[in-house]
Amino acid sequence: MEKRHTVCRLCSSVCPIEVYLKDGRLVSAKRKSSLPLEKAYYCSKLKAASEIVYSPQRIKAPLVREESGGKRDWKEISWEEALGIVSRKLNTFKSEYGPQSVCWLRGMAADWGAPWDYAIRFMHAFGSPNVIGNGSVCHVAREMAHFFTYGAMTSSDYKNSKCIFIWGKNDRDTNPPAYEAILYAKKQGAKLIVVDPIKTKLASLADIWLQIRPGCDGVLAMSIMNTIIEEKLYDSNFIQQWTLGFDILRKSAAKYTPENVAKRIWVDKESIKEAARIYAKTKPACLIEGNGLDMHANVSQNTRAVCILRALSGNIDKQGGDLLPQPVPTRNIQLKESLKAKIEPISFRYPLFNKFHKTRGDHALSSVMDAILEEKPYPLKALIIQASNPVVTMANSKRFLEAMEKLEFIAVIDLFMTKTAEKADLVLPATTCFEKTQLNLKAFSNPVVLQNQVIDWAENSWPDWKIIFELGKKMGYEKEFPWETVEEAIDYQLEPSGITVEMLRENPEGIFVGEKRYEKYRQERFNTPSGKIEFYSDVYKKHGYPPLPEFEEYEEDRLSFIQEKDNFPFVAISGARPNNFVHSQFRNIPSLLRESPEPFVDIHPDDAATLEIKDGQMVGVETPNGKISMKAKLSDVVHPGSVRIAWGWGEFDPRYNINDLTDDHLRDPLTGTTSNRCFMCNIVKLAEHP
Repeated sequence: MEKRHTVCRLCSSVCPIEVYLKDGRLVSAKRKSSLPLEKAYYCSKLKAASEIVYSPQRIKAPLVREESGGKRDWKEISWEEALGIVSRKLNTFKSEYGPQSVCWLRGMAADWGAPWDYAIRFMHAFGSPNVIGNGSVCHVAREMAHFFTYGAMTSSDYKNSKCIFIWGKNDRDTNPPAYEAILYAKKQGAKLIVVDPIKTKLASLADIWLQIRPGCDGVLAMSIMNTIIEEKLYDSNFIQQWTLGFDILRKSAAKYTPENVAKRIWVDKESIKEAARIYAKTKPACLIEGNGLDMHANVSQNTRAVCILRALSGNIDKQGGDLLPQPVPTRNIQLKESLKAKIEPISFRYPLFNKFHKTRGDHALSSVMDAILEEKPYPLKALIIQASNPVVTMANSKRFLEAMEKLEFIAVIDLFMTKTAEKADLVLPATTCFEKTQLNLKAFSNPVVLQNQVIDWAENSWPDWKIIFELGKKMGYEKEFPWETVEEAIDYQLEPSGITVEMLRENPEGIFVGEKRYEKYRQERFNTPSGKIEFYSDVYKKHGYPPLPEFEEYEEDRLSFIQEKDNFPFVAISGARPNNFVHSQFRNIPSLLRESPEPFVDIHPDDAATLEIKDGQMVGVETPNGKISMKAKLSDVVHPGSVRIAWGWGEFDPRYNINDLTDDHLRDPLTGTTSNRCFMCNIVKLAEHP
């Protein structure tokens, strides 16, 4: 049996893997761990790799929607025909409405890195600024909080840390390499602190688990800072030399005593103090926040507070602490200079967001529906949707469906006929991560890793890079897309680093560019206006945002949308992902579905007793936006007064679509982030499935 090396991109973890082939077909794949652990992490998705690759549900050729006899059906066409349709449509919209009338919407499934740069390059060559990713509901607010505090996004050095503080992140189910590093560090004696409203398996391993009320993260961070400041546990030399605004921060944190906030945030005051002391006294310590802080309408302030707490500890860019990036020198291939006309992006309501992400080509996801339905700042006429399933994953699914009906053209690039693809005019079949070569510059850190194509493309599918390159050439952008192969494009992008595809193939674990350095700010200072860590942000103030995190009393109730607490008494938590699925993906894969065959609503036994709900009974979950139904699971993983609702199941069965409950109008004022993860709801008994 032949063995080949690559990295897996069935999720975002970039795990090094060995792929085993027989007669050119993928038979199995195995993770490789770089740490001396007794057993490598088991990944359900990787075990199901051959099922995913050879699924009979894969789209096998380009499909166009045709109407005949009053019916709409799909017709297989050639790639030449498909690219011709897209080219003619886009040129028509550009001529009649301007290039800004076309938007490219991309999801997580297309992997991070190069394909995104190619999509941005195409849209900038076309003349449109409207390239929308999932960043505004995934990591952008956190990235911005890091940037406006330290000048860059940090990454935590778990392996060398003595105290690991994990906030709203479940590496046990979502990031195998990180979870293995946590286990390794704990074996070396590291302390583990976890903030999570759910008692996850990771939380069960923690020395301290803070079961916070969802949406109160910033208040908890301010309270931990209060203890650190009052007990003088901060790194005074670091604070004096390398930070700006400490005295103002001290005054701001004074009102967030553990005694004042404990009841509000559902965390015992002594637990807050203990977490603060362990984190501040243990050196080195690292703190990482995850996707659990995203998808809240106060995400920017919450994450700013967590970022300031991290800086207060003095562990920035120290081994075992929170590392500043060492960027790899590369060519920027996004062609932002091609946007000759100063066309305002559709996310015009979020100017600081737009300014920060101008080079990334990422704008607020919630702006897509606004531009289509409200025609502000101008109407969108066409969407190209790449590896995204917004019918299921966007807040207020009903509103997005309404928006899709108004569009004149929709093209979808995906592996499967998703609920979103079903609404398209044209569907283009993509390849899996095993069928394509692409560059993986890890989002916030060295090294450079190559994703190697290990098997041939399935049927008549194409990898993302080829779809974009060939569409660019069809549109007349031969100068912008001169490459015949993806290897040529990668070598072009990496040329400033001196790295080539050939070198990366000789080093499948990746190449670290340069020598790993710590405390780089001592020579380079921080990449902020002051050259220091900015507790107080003048940039925020100039753009009309609070320069220090502020949290009004019981702000979390307002941010949960619902004022009628008597009618909607439960705090709903969504977004949790088991290892076998990623967002709305893979519920069509038999072995993965067998591991989790149906969704549940986790209800605390005390609440279930009050409502006379039994384990396994069907319940309705209601908000003013809609109602869905699932089976109840009685469990103490949730706090009394809250429920956890399985998410991503709308692709499997529309009756389970949690985003029929969520609203998209109350948003984070800085990023436009919607509150998909946290809202108030009611739970009612049902006699049977509706």
